[in-house]
Amino acid sequence: MQKAIFGAGCFWGVELTFSKIEGVESTAVGYCGGKVPDPTYEIVCGGQSNHAEVVLVEFDPDKVSYNNLLDTFWSLHDPTTLNRQGPDIGTQYRSIIFFQDEDQAVVAKTSKEKLQESGRFINDIITEIVPAAQFYRAEEYHQKYLEARGLGNCHS
Repeated sequence: MQKAIFGAGCFWGVELTFSKIEGVESTAVGYCGGKVPDPTYEIVCGGQSNHAEVVLVEFDPDKVSYNNLLDTFWSLHDPTTLNRQGPDIGTQYRSIIFFQDEDQAVVAKTSKEKLQESGRFINDIITEIVPAAQFYRAEEYHQKYLEARGLGNCHS
């Protein structure tokens, strides 16, 4: 198994999408990249910790490649908007990839460059690509949030 950590706005919808991919063995929503140990949802949403809402994806690279996960990541959100996805505004909703090793770093940076060059977006892609930081699992009521409520997305 390998791990990947992605931030693409509200973690509920991001988790639901990744959880449906064949080869993804588990997902968990949480917080990463901030300066406060053991953050809570209230602290993160209050903008006091600089954590991003993220999804930890554990996957079998024999069934799904990291590159395929990146394709999904790019399709989930607008990577050209700073600290905002749809109605959600704040640094916790920033577009960010936390790479686990140098291989993931190279693949993520190359993927970003190819997407920028593709012309799919008029504006520059501002997604951060940084080394993995401590992942803090979010409170249990956030895990599989949409699935538990029978919702297909955050705006159902």
